[in-house]
Amino acid sequence: MDGQGATTTRATVRRSDRVMVTGAAGFIGSHVVDALLARGNKVVAVDRRSPCADPVAAMNLADAATHPALTSVVADLGTADLAKLLVGCDTVVHLAAVPGVRTSWGGRFPDYVEANLLGTQRLVEACWATGVQRLIVASSSSVYGARSAPSREIDPTGPVSPYGVTKLAAEQLCLAYARRADSPTSVVVLRYFTVYGPRQRPDMALGRVLASALTGVPFPLYGDGQQRREFTYISDAVAATIAATEAPVSGGAVVNVGGGATASMREVIELAGEVTGRPVPVTAVHSQPGDVPVTAADLSQAQQLLNYWPEVCLRDGIQQQFDWLMDLAPHQRTALLAEQLPEVVTA
Repeated sequence: MDGQGATTTRATVRRSDRVMVTGAAGFIGSHVVDALLARGNKVVAVDRRSPCADPVAAMNLADAATHPALTSVVADLGTADLAKLLVGCDTVVHLAAVPGVRTSWGGRFPDYVEANLLGTQRLVEACWATGVQRLIVASSSSVYGARSAPSREIDPTGPVSPYGVTKLAAEQLCLAYARRADSPTSVVVLRYFTVYGPRQRPDMALGRVLASALTGVPFPLYGDGQQRREFTYISDAVAATIAATEAPVSGGAVVNVGGGATASMREVIELAGEVTGRPVPVTAVHSQPGDVPVTAADLSQAQQLLNYWPEVCLRDGIQQQFDWLMDLAPHQRTALLAEQLPEVVTA
C-alpha cells in the first residue's frame, strides 16, 4: 500500500507507443515531449497556448515542432473533445495546470479550480472511458504544507495555499478513479519538488536570481532568506516522469520527485553569483502567505518504484540553466529577463 489506498505490483506496464502530454508547451511538459520523442514515442502534445501565437510556447516546443512523430493540438481541457484526442493513446502525462502559490489567493482562485480540478476531472473521466492504461498526474510538494522533516508519501497532507489545495484535490480525484473496480487506468501521482532548469517559468525564483545577476535589478528576497527548498533539475524530473509511464503500479501510487538535498535561498544566491561571476543584488520583502520554511523529499518510494535518484547537483544545474540563458538569441534573452524582472527595460 502507498498510504493513499492504492497498491503496487511487480508487473511492468506495457510501453505505450502513443502518449498524450497535457501542458505540452510549458516548462516541464516541453521537456517531457522532447524525451518521449527521443525514446521513439508518438506524442500528442496538448496545450491551450498556440506556438503560432505565443512566443514562449514556440520557444519551448522549437526542438519538437518539426518532428514527424509529434501531433500538436491547441485545446483547453475544459472544453476539448478529449475522447477523440485520446484515440490510440495508452498513456497520458497530465502536466496542464495553473501554477503558483502566491497568485492562488484571492480573485484568481476560480482559474485554479477550472484548470486544476475541472480540467483534471474531464481528463481522468475520458481516460477511464477510452481505456487508457496509465495516467501520470503532476502534483506538487505544496500538498504537504509546513513540515520539519523530509516528507514521505504516507505522511499527512496539509496544504497552506489555495494552489496546494487544488493539487491535493486533483490527486485524490485521479486516485478515486484508479480505485474503481472497473477502472482500466492505473494512476501515478508525481509530487515534484521545485523543478528548475532551461525553459523554467519566469516567475520562479532561480531564474529570477540569474536575471538579477545579469541586470543588476535587485532580486526580491522574501523573509530572511533562510527558507530551504529541495531543488530538482529538469532532466531528473523528466527521468522520473518517463520511468512512471512503465512503473510496476496496479491501481495508484503517489511518488515524490526531488533533487536529493535542500538549499536555502541565501545559498542559491551565493551559488548564482559564483556561476555568473556577478553579485546578485537583493531587496528584502516580507514573507508571503503560503510560503513554508522547508521543503524536503524522502525519495525511498521513488527509488523503489521508479529506480530514481537525482543525478544533477544544484551547482551544476544552475550552471546549465545559466548557459542556456546565455545561448539564447539576444532578443529572446531580453524578453525573458523582462518577464522575470518587470523592472528590466533592456538587458
